Amino acid sequence: MGQQESALEHVTERAAEKVGNLAVEGRYHRLPHRLEDDYDVQRKALGSGYSGSVMLATGKVNGGKYAVKSFKLSGVCKEKKQELVSETEIILSMDHPHVIRLYDVYESDESLSLVMECMEGGELFDRVHDRKVFSERDACHTTWMMLLALNYLHSCNVVHRDLKLENFLYERKDNDFLKLIDFGFSKIWDFNTKMELSCGTLSYAAPEVLGKSYTSQCDLWSLGVIVFILLVGYMPFSGSSERLQIQQIRSGAYNMKKDRWAKVSPQAFEFVRALLVVDPEKRLTAPLAMEHPWIKNKDHLDPEVFDQTMVNSLMDFSRTQKFRRHCMQLMAWSLSAADRAEVREAFIELDTTRSGKISLGQFKEVLMERFDVPADQTHTIFEAMDSTNDEEIHYSDFLAAMMTSRIELHESLLKKTFARFDGEQHGFIGEEDLKRVLGADVNVTEIFNQVDTNGDRKISYDEFIGYLRNGQASDDHMDLVERAISRHMDSSETFEGRPRLRKRDRIVQFVKEIFHPSSGGGGTQHSTSGGYSS
Repeated sequence: MGQQESALEHVTERAAEKVGNLAVEGRYHRLPHRLEDDYDVQRKALGSGYSGSVMLATGKVNGGKYAVKSFKLSGVCKEKKQELVSETEIILSMDHPHVIRLYDVYESDESLSLVMECMEGGELFDRVHDRKVFSERDACHTTWMMLLALNYLHSCNVVHRDLKLENFLYERKDNDFLKLIDFGFSKIWDFNTKMELSCGTLSYAAPEVLGKSYTSQCDLWSLGVIVFILLVGYMPFSGSSERLQIQQIRSGAYNMKKDRWAKVSPQAFEFVRALLVVDPEKRLTAPLAMEHPWIKNKDHLDPEVFDQTMVNSLMDFSRTQKFRRHCMQLMAWSLSAADRAEVREAFIELDTTRSGKISLGQFKEVLMERFDVPADQTHTIFEAMDSTNDEEIHYSDFLAAMMTSRIELHESLLKKTFARFDGEQHGFIGEEDLKRVLGADVNVTEIFNQVDTNGDRKISYDEFIGYLRNGQASDDHMDLVERAISRHMDSSETFEGRPRLRKRDRIVQFVKEIFHPSSGGGGTQHSTSGGYSS
């Protein structure tokens, strides 16, 4: 077990390098924190993947439905352990609207459990079975969502290696929002090497996978098979025997039924043909596939959803205390699908390169050109959102910023976030809890000064809730006050015989004293701007 513990420890370290310590340690629970403390796991199986069954669970805090995938840690062969380590590291690092969301990981002496969102809409396979053939518009939209997920994976140097209809699930039965699941065969890949393991599902497997020497381009072949099925309703490679099917795949001889393809546009056919190319060097990559006219034209059909109210939320987020921002960033990992649905299309819109992450250049392009936000303010907002300091805004960073105004702080969200800090389940957040989640160099004293109202260097649940829900007036409130005063003062040059500016300053100072009383008498003064270590 010691070797396994060491391997899992390195998993969390490597994942933290990609999505930040907060996103990993806030979701990765060790004893005495157990799965049963937070979830009721039922006997109902939602499905099965390469690594085992996925069970239905109910959250004890909010009553929501979740999917739990558990692995045994003892009595497992070395190869199986390595697969477990790889899958855990990959799914811990995933943070994208079109990739299954991991809520929690629980490690015990005997098992490791992954708690993921419950996708209630069923498999893409089932919808294909029901519809027989997708309309070209629906096929294009579905391909667009799959490409967003795939391009994100490849930008993270992850190869899925088992793309198929069954591994794309719909969020709900009444919507068409699609997500990629099951990372049992996935691998973190160095582009200077070639993979050798022949894995996945034969009918979707690329020729080079059968030859046991391949790169991430194998995923694009599998995508081509899926799009082929969506457009014409049958498998491209379906020989009467496995040997014949392998021959068809190796030669790229897909089955063309002219009557079916006659109903498909030349652009759609060209797109499929550019994916089902035997030579992976000549096959479309994920970025090039997104630039193909069949996909590119679809992109223009999407309306702009990122608006001024969202810009205001980003501004508010950048002005709030650093610890409050971290709390929101941790809270983002507990948001329900309904919460995320409020703003996720805006994130995709901001991600103009479709990599699943937003650079400063992309950010400036939208905020400065569309909303006239000054360059220095844009940079300040970006730095506040960049939780990993990797010069990129991740999906959860954006979700956190939206919680200042667009997403309601439910009681269940607050309870879950407190529990993520309280790793030892003491009922309070202590110094070690803050360091574990936020990093060893965090300024603990300043956080206690902001949140710990009774001075015992422990943050109780009530103190935590009071800090997040109430706090003191923000700089944004003062901006409103000052603008109101300015409008009033603009109506006359003098007020009671005094110069307008002097009177205005005295009123502003008076209001500030109301909102920000001095901390005399041993109280702690809070300010929502700035923050610790900044």
